[in-house]
Amino acid sequence: MEQMSPSTVIGFIIGTIALIAGAELLVRGASRIAASSGLSPVVIGLTVVAFGTSAPEFAVSVGAALRGTSDIALGNVVGSNIANILLVLGLSAVVGSGLVVAFRIVRVDVPLMIGASLAVMLLGLDGSLGRIDGAVFVLALVGYLIWMVRSARDEVQSEVASKTTDAQHAAEISLEYSSGLSNELSNRTSTIANIGMVAVGLVMLVIGANLLVDAATSLAASLGASEFVIGLTVVAVGTSLPEIATSVVAAARGHRDLAVGNAVGSNLFNILGVLGTSSLLAPIAVSDTALKFDIPFMLATAIACLPIFINGFVIKRWEGFVFVGYYVAYLVWLGLDASSSSVHTYFQTAMLTFVIPLTVMTLAIVGGRSVKHIRQHAPSR
Repeated sequence: MEQMSPSTVIGFIIGTIALIAGAELLVRGASRIAASSGLSPVVIGLTVVAFGTSAPEFAVSVGAALRGTSDIALGNVVGSNIANILLVLGLSAVVGSGLVVAFRIVRVDVPLMIGASLAVMLLGLDGSLGRIDGAVFVLALVGYLIWMVRSARDEVQSEVASKTTDAQHAAEISLEYSSGLSNELSNRTSTIANIGMVAVGLVMLVIGANLLVDAATSLAASLGASEFVIGLTVVAVGTSLPEIATSVVAAARGHRDLAVGNAVGSNLFNILGVLGTSSLLAPIAVSDTALKFDIPFMLATAIACLPIFINGFVIKRWEGFVFVGYYVAYLVWLGLDASSSSVHTYFQTAMLTFVIPLTVMTLAIVGGRSVKHIRQHAPSR
Protein backbone atom coordinates (compact mmCIF):
# COMPACT_ATOMS: atom_id res chain seq x y z
CA MET A 1 0.00 0.00 0.00
CA GLU A 2 1.44 3.35 -1.05
CA GLN A 3 1.26 6.50 1.00
CA MET A 4 -1.37 8.97 -0.15
CA SER A 5 0.19 12.25 -1.24
CA PRO A 6 -1.40 15.65 -0.55
CA SER A 7 -1.44 16.31 -4.30
CA THR A 8 -3.80 13.34 -4.76
CA VAL A 9 -6.32 14.76 -2.30
CA ILE A 10 -5.99 18.27 -3.77
CA GLY A 11 -6.37 16.92 -7.31
CA PHE A 12 -9.48 14.98 -6.34
CA ILE A 13 -11.09 18.02 -4.67
CA ILE A 14 -10.24 20.41 -7.52
CA GLY A 15 -11.35 17.87 -10.11
CA THR A 16 -14.71 17.34 -8.37
CA ILE A 17 -15.30 21.09 -8.04
CA ALA A 18 -14.41 21.64 -11.70
CA LEU A 19 -16.80 18.87 -12.76
CA ILE A 20 -19.71 20.28 -10.74
CA ALA A 21 -19.09 23.89 -11.83
CA GLY A 22 -18.64 22.83 -15.45
CA ALA A 23 -21.88 20.84 -15.39
CA GLU A 24 -23.72 23.82 -13.88
CA LEU A 25 -22.47 26.17 -16.62
CA LEU A 26 -23.25 23.61 -19.31
CA VAL A 27 -26.82 23.04 -18.08
CA ARG A 28 -27.56 26.76 -17.69
CA GLY A 29 -26.16 27.72 -21.08
CA ALA A 30 -27.76 24.80 -22.91
CA SER A 31 -31.14 25.36 -21.18
CA ARG A 32 -31.20 29.01 -22.24
CA ILE A 33 -30.22 28.17 -25.82
CA ALA A 34 -32.92 25.47 -25.94
CA ALA A 35 -35.50 27.87 -24.46
CA SER A 36 -34.68 30.56 -27.03
CA SER A 37 -35.19 27.99 -29.81
CA GLY A 38 -38.81 27.50 -28.72
CA LEU A 39 -38.59 24.07 -27.08
CA SER A 40 -41.10 23.44 -24.28
CA PRO A 41 -40.05 23.29 -20.61
CA VAL A 42 -40.98 19.59 -20.54
CA VAL A 43 -38.59 18.76 -23.36
CA ILE A 44 -35.82 20.89 -21.84
CA GLY A 45 -36.27 19.29 -18.43
CA LEU A 46 -36.32 15.72 -19.72
CA THR A 47 -33.31 16.18 -22.01
CA VAL A 48 -30.98 19.09 -21.25
CA VAL A 49 -31.34 19.06 -17.46
CA ALA A 50 -31.48 15.28 -16.95
CA PHE A 51 -28.61 14.57 -19.33
CA GLY A 52 -26.64 17.69 -18.45
CA THR A 53 -26.34 16.58 -14.83
CA SER A 54 -24.77 13.35 -16.17
CA ALA A 55 -22.02 15.32 -17.92
CA PRO A 56 -19.48 14.58 -15.11
CA GLU A 57 -20.08 10.82 -15.49
CA PHE A 58 -19.67 11.19 -19.24
CA ALA A 59 -16.41 13.12 -18.96
CA VAL A 60 -14.91 10.79 -16.35
CA SER A 61 -15.93 7.47 -17.94
CA VAL A 62 -14.93 8.43 -21.48
CA GLY A 63 -11.62 9.83 -20.23
CA ALA A 64 -10.97 6.72 -18.14
CA ALA A 65 -11.77 4.38 -21.04
CA LEU A 66 -9.43 6.25 -23.40
CA ARG A 67 -6.64 6.10 -20.83
CA GLY A 68 -7.01 2.37 -20.28
CA THR A 69 -8.58 2.49 -16.80
CA SER A 70 -11.83 0.81 -17.81
CA ASP A 71 -12.54 -0.33 -14.24
CA ILE A 72 -13.07 3.30 -13.24
CA ALA A 73 -15.23 3.88 -16.33
CA LEU A 74 -17.54 0.95 -15.53
CA GLY A 75 -17.50 1.47 -11.77
CA ASN A 76 -18.43 5.13 -12.21
CA VAL A 77 -21.55 4.29 -14.24
CA VAL A 78 -22.69 1.38 -12.06
CA GLY A 79 -22.01 3.27 -8.83
CA SER A 80 -23.68 6.46 -10.08
CA ASN A 81 -26.83 4.59 -11.11
CA ILE A 82 -27.06 2.91 -7.71
CA ALA A 83 -26.50 6.26 -6.00
CA ASN A 84 -29.11 7.99 -8.19
CA ILE A 85 -31.85 5.61 -7.07
CA LEU A 86 -30.96 4.86 -3.46
CA LEU A 87 -29.21 8.07 -2.41
CA VAL A 88 -30.60 10.79 -4.70
CA LEU A 89 -34.24 9.66 -4.73
CA GLY A 90 -34.02 8.58 -1.10
CA LEU A 91 -32.75 11.96 0.11
CA SER A 92 -35.19 13.78 -2.17
CA ALA A 93 -38.14 11.82 -0.73
CA VAL A 94 -36.98 12.53 2.83
CA VAL A 95 -36.40 16.25 2.20
CA GLY A 96 -39.53 16.73 0.09
CA SER A 97 -41.81 14.67 2.39
CA GLY A 98 -42.34 12.23 -0.44
CA LEU A 99 -42.06 12.47 -4.23
CA VAL A 100 -44.70 12.48 -6.96
CA VAL A 101 -44.05 10.04 -9.82
CA ALA A 102 -45.38 10.93 -13.28
CA PHE A 103 -47.33 8.14 -15.00
CA ARG A 104 -45.08 8.26 -18.08
CA ILE A 105 -42.05 7.50 -15.89
CA VAL A 106 -43.70 4.33 -14.55
CA ARG A 107 -45.04 3.34 -17.96
CA VAL A 108 -41.95 4.09 -20.07
CA ASP A 109 -38.79 5.34 -18.39
CA VAL A 110 -38.47 2.85 -15.50
CA PRO A 111 -39.04 -0.21 -17.76
CA LEU A 112 -36.41 1.21 -20.14
CA MET A 113 -34.04 1.72 -17.20
CA ILE A 114 -34.60 -1.89 -16.14
CA GLY A 115 -34.04 -3.10 -19.71
CA ALA A 116 -30.84 -1.07 -20.08
CA SER A 117 -29.50 -2.38 -16.75
CA LEU A 118 -30.30 -5.95 -17.81
CA ALA A 119 -28.55 -5.35 -21.14
CA VAL A 120 -25.35 -4.31 -19.35
CA MET A 121 -25.36 -7.60 -17.43
CA LEU A 122 -26.16 -9.79 -20.45
CA LEU A 123 -23.73 -8.08 -22.84
CA GLY A 124 -21.01 -8.17 -20.18
CA LEU A 125 -21.23 -11.96 -19.65
CA ASP A 126 -18.36 -12.45 -22.11
CA GLY A 127 -16.11 -10.31 -19.91
CA SER A 128 -16.23 -7.06 -21.83
CA LEU A 129 -18.39 -4.40 -23.44
CA GLY A 130 -17.06 -3.99 -26.97
CA ARG A 131 -17.57 -1.45 -29.72
CA ILE A 132 -20.62 -3.27 -31.10
CA ASP A 133 -22.22 -3.21 -27.65
CA GLY A 134 -21.43 0.49 -27.39
CA ALA A 135 -22.97 1.17 -30.80
CA VAL A 136 -26.17 -0.62 -29.71
CA PHE A 137 -26.39 1.54 -26.59
CA VAL A 138 -25.79 4.80 -28.47
CA LEU A 139 -28.36 3.95 -31.18
CA ALA A 140 -30.87 3.08 -28.45
CA LEU A 141 -30.23 6.48 -26.83
CA VAL A 142 -30.81 8.30 -30.14
CA GLY A 143 -34.07 6.44 -30.63
CA TYR A 144 -35.15 7.18 -27.07
CA LEU A 145 -34.39 10.90 -27.46
CA ILE A 146 -36.35 11.16 -30.71
CA TRP A 147 -39.34 9.37 -29.19
CA MET A 148 -39.21 11.40 -25.97
CA VAL A 149 -39.15 14.78 -27.71
CA ARG A 150 -42.06 13.80 -29.93
CA SER A 151 -44.14 12.35 -27.09
CA ALA A 152 -43.46 15.35 -24.83
CA ARG A 153 -44.67 17.73 -27.55
CA ASP A 154 -47.79 15.61 -28.08
CA GLU A 155 -48.54 15.73 -24.33
CA VAL A 156 -48.28 19.51 -24.27
CA GLN A 157 -50.56 19.79 -27.32
CA SER A 158 -53.08 17.41 -25.75
CA GLU A 159 -53.52 19.66 -22.73
CA VAL A 160 -54.88 22.34 -25.05
CA ALA A 161 -57.02 20.03 -27.17
CA SER A 162 -58.59 18.05 -24.32
CA LYS A 163 -59.69 18.32 -20.69
CA THR A 164 -59.21 14.66 -19.81
CA THR A 165 -57.32 13.44 -16.76
CA ASP A 166 -54.26 12.57 -18.87
CA ALA A 167 -54.24 16.03 -20.41
CA GLN A 168 -54.60 17.68 -17.01
CA HIS A 169 -51.67 15.62 -15.74
CA ALA A 170 -49.60 16.71 -18.75
CA ALA A 171 -50.49 20.31 -17.96
CA GLU A 172 -49.38 19.85 -14.33
CA ILE A 173 -46.04 18.42 -15.44
CA SER A 174 -45.56 21.26 -17.94
CA LEU A 175 -46.33 23.83 -15.23
CA GLU A 176 -43.87 22.17 -12.83
CA TYR A 177 -41.06 22.16 -15.36
CA SER A 178 -41.83 25.78 -16.28
CA SER A 179 -41.59 26.76 -12.61
CA GLY A 180 -38.49 24.68 -11.96
CA LEU A 181 -36.70 26.13 -14.99
CA SER A 182 -38.04 29.65 -14.60
CA ASN A 183 -34.60 31.24 -14.18
CA GLU A 184 -33.26 29.72 -17.38
CA LEU A 185 -36.44 30.37 -19.36
CA SER A 186 -36.75 34.00 -18.29
CA ASN A 187 -33.07 34.93 -18.65
CA ARG A 188 -32.40 37.15 -21.64
CA THR A 189 -28.64 36.57 -21.88
CA SER A 190 -27.34 36.87 -25.43
CA THR A 191 -26.79 33.77 -27.55
CA ILE A 192 -23.04 34.44 -27.69
CA ALA A 193 -22.86 34.57 -23.88
CA ASN A 194 -24.82 31.30 -23.62
CA ILE A 195 -22.55 29.59 -26.16
CA GLY A 196 -19.55 30.87 -24.21
CA MET A 197 -21.07 29.45 -21.01
CA VAL A 198 -21.44 26.04 -22.67
CA ALA A 199 -17.87 26.17 -24.01
CA VAL A 200 -16.38 27.10 -20.62
CA GLY A 201 -18.47 24.37 -18.99
CA LEU A 202 -17.14 21.76 -21.42
CA VAL A 203 -13.52 22.84 -20.83
CA MET A 204 -14.01 22.62 -17.07
CA LEU A 205 -15.56 19.17 -17.46
CA VAL A 206 -12.56 17.89 -19.41
CA ILE A 207 -10.04 19.38 -16.96
CA GLY A 208 -12.01 18.14 -13.95
CA ALA A 209 -12.37 14.65 -15.44
CA ASN A 210 -8.62 14.34 -16.06
CA LEU A 211 -7.80 15.48 -12.54
CA LEU A 212 -10.39 13.16 -10.99
CA VAL A 213 -9.28 10.07 -12.95
CA ASP A 214 -5.63 10.67 -12.04
CA ALA A 215 -6.52 11.22 -8.37
CA ALA A 216 -8.81 8.16 -8.29
CA THR A 217 -6.10 5.93 -9.74
CA SER A 218 -3.61 7.17 -7.14
CA LEU A 219 -6.23 6.84 -4.42
CA ALA A 220 -6.88 3.20 -5.32
CA ALA A 221 -3.16 2.44 -5.12
CA SER A 222 -2.70 4.24 -1.80
CA LEU A 223 -5.70 2.58 -0.13
CA GLY A 224 -5.03 -0.85 -1.56
CA ALA A 225 -8.51 -0.92 -3.12
CA SER A 226 -9.27 -1.81 -6.72
CA GLU A 227 -9.96 0.90 -9.28
CA PHE A 228 -13.42 -0.61 -9.74
CA VAL A 229 -14.30 -0.13 -6.04
CA ILE A 230 -12.98 3.44 -6.12
CA GLY A 231 -15.10 4.06 -9.22
CA LEU A 232 -18.15 2.55 -7.51
CA THR A 233 -17.85 4.74 -4.43
CA VAL A 234 -15.69 7.86 -4.34
CA VAL A 235 -15.81 8.70 -8.05
CA ALA A 236 -19.48 7.72 -8.43
CA VAL A 237 -20.63 9.89 -5.53
CA GLY A 238 -18.42 12.76 -6.72
CA THR A 239 -19.86 12.69 -10.24
CA SER A 240 -23.40 12.23 -8.86
CA LEU A 241 -23.25 15.46 -6.85
CA PRO A 242 -25.05 17.43 -9.62
CA GLU A 243 -27.92 14.92 -9.55
CA ILE A 244 -28.01 15.05 -5.74
CA ALA A 245 -28.06 18.85 -5.71
CA THR A 246 -30.59 19.18 -8.56
CA SER A 247 -33.05 16.57 -7.26
CA VAL A 248 -32.87 17.46 -3.56
CA VAL A 249 -33.28 21.19 -4.23
CA ALA A 250 -36.12 20.49 -6.66
CA ALA A 251 -37.88 18.32 -4.06
CA ALA A 252 -37.38 20.90 -1.31
CA ARG A 253 -38.95 23.57 -3.55
CA GLY A 254 -41.93 21.36 -4.34
CA HIS A 255 -40.89 20.37 -7.89
CA ARG A 256 -41.28 16.69 -7.09
CA ASP A 257 -41.82 15.42 -10.64
CA LEU A 258 -38.62 17.16 -11.70
CA ALA A 259 -36.61 15.35 -8.99
CA VAL A 260 -37.76 11.87 -10.09
CA GLY A 261 -37.44 12.62 -13.81
CA ASN A 262 -33.90 13.92 -13.34
CA ALA A 263 -32.71 10.79 -11.49
CA VAL A 264 -34.33 8.26 -13.83
CA GLY A 265 -33.34 10.21 -16.96
CA SER A 266 -29.75 10.44 -15.73
CA ASN A 267 -29.61 6.67 -15.18
CA LEU A 268 -30.74 6.02 -18.74
CA PHE A 269 -28.15 8.43 -20.10
CA ASN A 270 -25.43 6.90 -17.90
CA ILE A 271 -25.94 3.47 -19.47
CA LEU A 272 -26.89 4.33 -23.03
CA GLY A 273 -24.85 7.49 -23.47
CA VAL A 274 -21.92 7.32 -21.04
CA LEU A 275 -21.24 3.58 -21.06
CA GLY A 276 -22.21 3.32 -24.72
CA THR A 277 -19.81 6.04 -25.87
CA SER A 278 -17.02 4.79 -23.58
CA SER A 279 -17.21 1.22 -24.89
CA LEU A 280 -17.57 2.49 -28.46
CA LEU A 281 -14.25 4.35 -28.14
CA ALA A 282 -12.41 1.66 -26.17
CA PRO A 283 -13.62 -1.80 -25.06
CA ILE A 284 -14.42 -1.94 -21.33
CA ALA A 285 -13.49 -4.99 -19.26
CA VAL A 286 -16.26 -6.40 -17.05
CA SER A 287 -14.86 -8.24 -14.03
CA ASP A 288 -16.39 -11.29 -12.34
CA THR A 289 -16.95 -9.16 -9.22
CA ALA A 290 -19.03 -6.69 -11.20
CA LEU A 291 -21.05 -9.48 -12.85
CA LYS A 292 -21.68 -11.39 -9.62
CA PHE A 293 -22.76 -8.54 -7.39
CA ASP A 294 -22.53 -4.87 -8.42
CA ILE A 295 -24.27 -4.98 -11.82
CA PRO A 296 -27.04 -7.30 -10.46
CA PHE A 297 -27.40 -4.89 -7.53
CA MET A 298 -27.81 -2.00 -9.99
CA LEU A 299 -30.48 -4.05 -11.80
CA ALA A 300 -32.21 -4.87 -8.50
CA THR A 301 -32.43 -1.19 -7.52
CA ALA A 302 -33.97 -0.41 -10.91
CA ILE A 303 -36.54 -3.21 -10.52
CA ALA A 304 -37.34 -2.07 -6.97
CA CYS A 305 -38.52 1.25 -8.39
CA LEU A 306 -41.57 -0.26 -10.10
CA PRO A 307 -43.59 -1.47 -7.07
CA ILE A 308 -42.63 1.62 -5.07
CA PHE A 309 -43.38 4.06 -7.91
CA ILE A 310 -46.82 2.57 -8.68
CA ASN A 311 -47.83 2.66 -5.00
CA GLY A 312 -50.12 5.63 -5.54
CA PHE A 313 -47.52 7.10 -7.94
CA VAL A 314 -45.57 8.52 -5.01
CA ILE A 315 -42.36 7.70 -3.15
CA LYS A 316 -43.30 8.01 0.48
CA ARG A 317 -40.94 9.49 3.04
CA TRP A 318 -40.42 6.17 4.84
CA GLU A 319 -39.51 4.59 1.51
CA GLY A 320 -36.92 7.33 1.07
CA PHE A 321 -35.38 6.37 4.41
CA VAL A 322 -35.31 2.71 3.27
CA PHE A 323 -33.50 3.72 0.05
CA VAL A 324 -30.87 5.70 1.97
CA GLY A 325 -30.48 2.85 4.46
CA TYR A 326 -29.81 0.38 1.67
CA TYR A 327 -27.21 2.69 0.14
CA VAL A 328 -25.40 2.91 3.48
CA ALA A 329 -25.56 -0.90 3.77
CA TYR A 330 -24.15 -1.21 0.23
CA LEU A 331 -21.21 1.06 1.10
CA VAL A 332 -20.58 -0.92 4.29
CA TRP A 333 -20.59 -4.17 2.30
CA LEU A 334 -18.07 -2.74 -0.20
CA GLY A 335 -15.82 -1.51 2.61
CA LEU A 336 -15.86 -4.85 4.43
CA ASP A 337 -15.29 -6.74 1.20
CA ALA A 338 -12.33 -4.54 0.22
CA SER A 339 -10.74 -4.90 3.67
CA SER A 340 -11.30 -8.69 3.72
CA SER A 341 -12.75 -8.31 7.21
CA SER A 342 -14.18 -11.40 8.92
CA VAL A 343 -17.26 -9.31 9.72
CA HIS A 344 -18.00 -9.28 5.99
CA THR A 345 -19.18 -12.91 6.05
CA TYR A 346 -21.66 -12.29 8.89
CA PHE A 347 -22.87 -9.09 7.25
CA GLN A 348 -23.41 -10.86 3.93
CA THR A 349 -25.26 -13.72 5.62
CA ALA A 350 -27.58 -11.30 7.42
CA MET A 351 -28.32 -9.45 4.17
CA LEU A 352 -29.01 -12.63 2.16
CA THR A 353 -31.07 -14.49 4.77
CA PHE A 354 -33.05 -11.67 6.37
CA VAL A 355 -32.89 -8.15 4.96
CA ILE A 356 -33.14 -8.87 1.22
CA PRO A 357 -35.93 -11.53 1.45
CA LEU A 358 -37.92 -9.22 3.76
CA THR A 359 -37.51 -6.36 1.31
CA VAL A 360 -38.57 -8.52 -1.65
CA MET A 361 -41.67 -9.65 0.24
CA THR A 362 -42.53 -6.05 1.18
CA LEU A 363 -42.09 -4.86 -2.42
CA ALA A 364 -44.28 -7.72 -3.68
CA ILE A 365 -47.06 -6.82 -1.22
CA VAL A 366 -46.82 -3.09 -2.01
CA GLY A 367 -46.78 -3.73 -5.75
CA GLY A 368 -49.66 -6.21 -5.57
CA ARG A 369 -51.85 -3.81 -3.59
CA SER A 370 -51.02 -0.97 -5.95
CA VAL A 371 -51.90 -2.98 -9.07
CA LYS A 372 -55.16 -4.09 -7.45
CA HIS A 373 -55.99 -0.49 -6.51
CA ILE A 374 -55.27 0.75 -10.02
CA ARG A 375 -57.47 -1.95 -11.58
CA GLN A 376 -60.35 -1.22 -9.20
CA HIS A 377 -60.26 2.50 -9.97
CA ALA A 378 -59.51 2.24 -13.67
CA PRO A 379 -62.19 3.90 -15.82
CA SER A 380 -64.38 1.48 -17.74
CA ARG A 381 -64.06 1.64 -21.52
